Amino acid sequence: MDWGTDLWDQYDHIDKHTQSGLDLLERYVKFVKERTEIEQSYAKQLRNLTKKYAKRGSKEEQECKFSNHASLQEILNELNDYAGQRELIAENMMMSICVDLTKYLQDLKQERKTHLADAKKAQQNLESSFKHLESTKKRYAKEWAEAEKATQQAEKTESDLNATRLDVEKAKQHAHARTHTAEECRNDYAAELQKFNKEQNFFYFSEIPQIYNKMQDMDERRIRRLAEGYCQFSDIEKKVLPIITKCLEGITAAGQKIDAKQDSILFIEQHKSGFERPGDVEFEDYTQGIKPATSDSSLNPPKVRTKLWPFSKKHKPPAAEDFSHLPPEQRKKRLQGKIDDINKELQKLQDQSDALEKMKGVYEQNPQMGDPSSLEPQITETSQGIGRLRGELTKYETWLSEAVGGEESSNAINNNTQHVVVAVDQPQNIYTDFDDYEEEEETPIGQCTALYVFEGNGKDTISIQEGEVLSIMEEDTGDGWMRVLKATGEKGYIPSSYAKFEP
Repeated sequence: MDWGTDLWDQYDHIDKHTQSGLDLLERYVKFVKERTEIEQSYAKQLRNLTKKYAKRGSKEEQECKFSNHASLQEILNELNDYAGQRELIAENMMMSICVDLTKYLQDLKQERKTHLADAKKAQQNLESSFKHLESTKKRYAKEWAEAEKATQQAEKTESDLNATRLDVEKAKQHAHARTHTAEECRNDYAAELQKFNKEQNFFYFSEIPQIYNKMQDMDERRIRRLAEGYCQFSDIEKKVLPIITKCLEGITAAGQKIDAKQDSILFIEQHKSGFERPGDVEFEDYTQGIKPATSDSSLNPPKVRTKLWPFSKKHKPPAAEDFSHLPPEQRKKRLQGKIDDINKELQKLQDQSDALEKMKGVYEQNPQMGDPSSLEPQITETSQGIGRLRGELTKYETWLSEAVGGEESSNAINNNTQHVVVAVDQPQNIYTDFDDYEEEEETPIGQCTALYVFEGNGKDTISIQEGEVLSIMEEDTGDGWMRVLKATGEKGYIPSSYAKFEP
């Protein structure tokens, strides 16, 4: 069954049906567009929500050491990632459904317009042919009536006794002419009728069916494309469901990793003073003649005891560089934290110094890459920074040793960081050989692809080929070099601009 065969006389219904199909397609596009706006708004509100409740500042960072505080931050991070997936859904729906279907809709409108115009033109041609047939028929009928009238007049004239022979002959000639004209009109009418029937047969059995079948094919294609759009509506969201599920699982994991006991222990470690509890207050016997004091009455706690009273309002003493204003335990923690910070900064400067030395060596062997003397100011500045930090490290380690005291100092420092023990005993050997450290501790932090060929002729540099995939062992610290690992196991430095980072 097809439109051309079964709906040959239903032009108006075909017109309305195809227009209704296009309206449905346009309506679906608007529906998806509004859905994307909802997704974008939802994602934006989620991002604003996570931003509002995210911790900021040193106080909040301190609180995030507790597992219940840290878990909330992880939940906010997962929710932020979840918002990103909602944005991805909106973007994919806009591109794969709205944009594509809108373009397809415009093409269908133009195709439908062309088919309807062809059908109207064919109808107009058939109607024009029919009007011409009717005109030929009327002319034939008129001429035949005139011919019969002329024949009757000729017979009447011939039977009239008063008519002359000339009158009779003239009437016969007129009748004959009229009859001949009527015969010509009859032939024209017959030919026009045959032509019209042929055109009408072509119109109803060939031309219109072809047009209507094309419109049927167009409408079925529209339906299939719309069905694909319906499926895309869910498929797009299904594609991100695994990531969304991971986000939700991450939220669950963040809740499950909370350790109430560990948080309590951490709180104790952060705030215990290390002081001994106050002893018993001695009885003062006023019967022995001791005069009661006024403002310094023994009924009032001594000044030192007032400071130790746990519920009294304390006035913060001025901060000292060696943190001597803090209780013993807190002083040790602050000194240890300061030492750790100095160690990190010192390690960073040491890495930068090593990188500058390597770059200098490369410049010396490859002058076309740069001037070695241009690195001298940076090398000098880095060396001065290392010397300053080592001095500060020694100072704080001394204070920590005093705070811990004797043998306890050695144990406490050893429990916190290996670097501190080395620094106390042998300040000049704080850092072991950098390459040995990397061999033991370093793991790849990413991958990159070589963009150009590089001949590593200098110290600690390696040669690479264009397109070679490399593992990143050390990122660029601002000196233009990074350390990589080749598939062969060879490690070394290459210019950062010679490689492209892989996502």
